[in-house]
Amino acid sequence: MMKKDSENSIRILNNVVNGLYSSTVTNQPDTLPLNTKDKVLRIAIGSDHGGFESKEKLIVFLKELGYRVTDVGTYNTESVDYPDFALKVALKVKNGDCERGIMIDGAGIGSCMVCNKVRGIRAAMCYDLKTIVNSREHNDANLLTLGGPLHSIEQIYEMVKVWLETRFAGGRHWKRINKMMEVEKKYL
Repeated sequence: MMKKDSENSIRILNNVVNGLYSSTVTNQPDTLPLNTKDKVLRIAIGSDHGGFESKEKLIVFLKELGYRVTDVGTYNTESVDYPDFALKVALKVKNGDCERGIMIDGAGIGSCMVCNKVRGIRAAMCYDLKTIVNSREHNDANLLTLGGPLHSIEQIYEMVKVWLETRFAGGRHWKRINKMMEVEKKYL
C-alpha cells in the first residue's frame, strides 16, 4: 500500500510541475457554476497591421474594465509579419507575465498556429460567442486569436469580455486537457 501511495504522490507532483492538474483533484464536479468570473488581471495583447486598429480600441476597453494590459505591438499600420507579434504574446503568457493573451491579425488563423507552437499555450481562434465560451469552458484556452477586420469593434468587445470571464469547467474536460498536454510534451 505504501508503494502505491508513493507512486501516486510522485504522479501528482509530476502533474503539478508539468501543468497537468487533474490528478491533484479527485471527485471533481462535472460543471462549475456557469459564467462565474475568472480571476484574470494581466493580459498580453498584440496585433499585426491588419489588427492594429482593433487592438488599440480593445486596449482602452480592457483598461476601462480594470485589466492590466501589456501591449507587445505592432504600434502602427505599417506592414509587419504577424508571427513576430503572436510569439511575443505567447511568451508573455508562457512566462507568467500575463494570465491570458490576445492576438489580433487579419483572420486570426495564422497567429493561432504560431501561438500553439509555444509549449504551454492553448490558443483558440474564435469567431463567435459559442466558440468563445467553448474555448474556455472545455479547452481552458489561455490565448485568444481574432480576425480584427472580420468583426465590428462591439463584437470584439463582447467576445473578449466573455472570454476573459468564462471559467474552465473542469470535470470531464480535465482528461482531454491532460491528453492535449501529453501530445505537446511528446511532440513539441
